[in-house]
Amino acid sequence: MNGKLVAVLAVFLISVALSQGRTLARMGTELRCQCVATHSKFIPPKSIQDVKLTQSGPHCKNVEVIATLKDGREVCLEPTAPWVQLIVKAILANAQLNSDSPL
Repeated sequence: MNGKLVAVLAVFLISVALSQGRTLARMGTELRCQCVATHSKFIPPKSIQDVKLTQSGPHCKNVEVIATLKDGREVCLEPTAPWVQLIVKAILANAQLNSDSPL
């Protein structure tokens, strides 16, 4: 009977671990780098709808800059490209202004 109890407990723990992993993925928490390759050629700011900046960390050693274009495509931008750094600085400055303004 102890063997069955251990087996049931093991199956339960495995299923909890797997469901927890799926929950993290659904929350948008990626546990790996999202960018396989980066794009360094200039993209006109008019074509960019949104930019997401992900700092390096345990999930990925690289800083990742992901632009969502107005046509819906997502493009990984090269964070060291001067034009990308200007966009990131502008976004961070805008975020700082918005956080400083009283509600």
